[in-house]
Amino acid sequence: MSFHLHKFPLLSRSGVLEKLIGDLSGEGGQNCVLQLNDIPGGPKVFELIAKFCYGVKIELTALNVVSLRCAAEHLQMSEDYGEGNLISHTENFLNEVFGNWIDSIKLLETCEEVLPHAEELHIVSRCINSLAMKACADPNLFGWPVSGCYKMQNAGDTVLWNGICTEAKPCTVSEDWWYEDVSSLSLPLYKRLILAVESKGMKPENISGSLMFYSRRCLPLGRHSNSSENVNRVIPGSTISVPSEVNQRVLLEEIVGLLPNQKGVTPTKFLLGLLRTAMILHASPSCREILEKKVGAQLDQAALEDLLIPNMGYSVETLYDIDCVQRILDHYMLVDQATAGSSSPCVVDEGQLMDGCPSLTPMTMVAKLVDEYLAEVSSDVNLKLPKFQSLAAVIPDYARPLDDGIYRAIDIYLKSHPWLTDSEREQICRLMNCQKLSLEASTHAAQNERLPLRVIVQVLFFEQLRLRTSIAGWFFVSDNLENSQNTHENLALARNNGSNQVDPSISIDEMRLRVSELEKECSSMKQEIEKLGKAKSAWNIFSKKLGFKQKSQACNPKVSKPCSSKPPSPPQLPMNEQQNHINGDLSN
Repeated sequence: MSFHLHKFPLLSRSGVLEKLIGDLSGEGGQNCVLQLNDIPGGPKVFELIAKFCYGVKIELTALNVVSLRCAAEHLQMSEDYGEGNLISHTENFLNEVFGNWIDSIKLLETCEEVLPHAEELHIVSRCINSLAMKACADPNLFGWPVSGCYKMQNAGDTVLWNGICTEAKPCTVSEDWWYEDVSSLSLPLYKRLILAVESKGMKPENISGSLMFYSRRCLPLGRHSNSSENVNRVIPGSTISVPSEVNQRVLLEEIVGLLPNQKGVTPTKFLLGLLRTAMILHASPSCREILEKKVGAQLDQAALEDLLIPNMGYSVETLYDIDCVQRILDHYMLVDQATAGSSSPCVVDEGQLMDGCPSLTPMTMVAKLVDEYLAEVSSDVNLKLPKFQSLAAVIPDYARPLDDGIYRAIDIYLKSHPWLTDSEREQICRLMNCQKLSLEASTHAAQNERLPLRVIVQVLFFEQLRLRTSIAGWFFVSDNLENSQNTHENLALARNNGSNQVDPSISIDEMRLRVSELEKECSSMKQEIEKLGKAKSAWNIFSKKLGFKQKSQACNPKVSKPCSSKPPSPPQLPMNEQQNHINGDLSN
């Protein structure tokens, strides 16, 4: 672009133009033609500079002040060439802009157009420090104009006070008010801003939240997203387009490096989304390793749908990446062992959840998650038995209060792999403890034809032990009820005997009323005793069919006939000895 200008207005304001015009004028030329190819900001900025030299008032904004400041420095428009020159004029305006959040964001965005000059003049660093200070402070205290953080109330919420309409008050500013504004920055500037707010003591949760917002705006983090479909896609409501696959890979690796190291700060769902995207974009192994370790440190917070990562390897054997989940689980076990130390695991009774042991609650959640994951991937016919076993064997036995989950996974695997041999079926069934199956699972396993015969026999044996224990407990309770009923009856008879003594002061009508009440009490007590006797006789018949020895009845001291003493029953083995005896027979 050509500009036809006078010499004096230019040389009186710029040291560079004074030198160039002087050199050309010394050669005797009337018309000076200057080639200015390296002016920061280009022709538009030089047009504003020319107007300033002619004394025309120019309007400084957050969008043009950086270019004007750099161009003024390049042309040496200092105070030596006139008071109130362009350098001081733009510098004063910059100091005013730094106090405004929205204008500072615009200022930082325009620095990319003249980045080398802006870096040399320290405009970028000053702007980032200003933004970091405002992001770390509370805007409710200082009243900074923040974009989108003050949400006014509805028009219907206005209140009339003495006929005067009061204005709606602004709502409280949340801690994420600055996420959307800084997400429009380029990656290098955004990275520098995040490092600045981190150095100023911002909470890791807020840093992680900003990184999540920035990632969702620039990366395809959905479960079914495809990187090839997102290249050059324009985000709705903005002029920013999704970068190419190479730029996405660089952006993802940079974001992973900026994530806080504290456990639980970044949600596991977001970390698994980054890991899935890293595999799609073929990120570096170090990037994937960092994400796997971060997920492994808080695996108890993961969900099954997020753990189903598609297999993106070159040799695709299974539908989902089993090896990745194996590495995540191994890292979780290392972290858990390091935190647990030498503390022994809590002993939990069968059928009880580990509510009384808070340290084992995360491990129990991980065990449940792994069982659900195995049940989901076991239907894959390409899943080999060693991979299934290695993934299931990582979970310790004490972490599963019940083995229903691993039994369901084993059953699905056996159903999807009917060609397994008998030895392989027995190997996979060793992963579960038949004694820790619930009643519903035991009933299903006893009728499951896919299980080996040895496993079915063990399930039936443990069910018989449970039944015997339940019946023995019922007899113990029923005997206690009978003894308490007899004691209550003796006390009632003694009380009645004392009350049957005739008091001459009591009339005949009162005596008849008391006798009728006693008769009602006796009849009701006899009915209760008869019901209890019928129920116990029925249980005695049932216990004889199951092979239990009926307990000898206690002698009644009121009865004159002597009690018939029965020969003692042969001693029975305890429960654990019976179990060992049966297991020995099965192994033989």
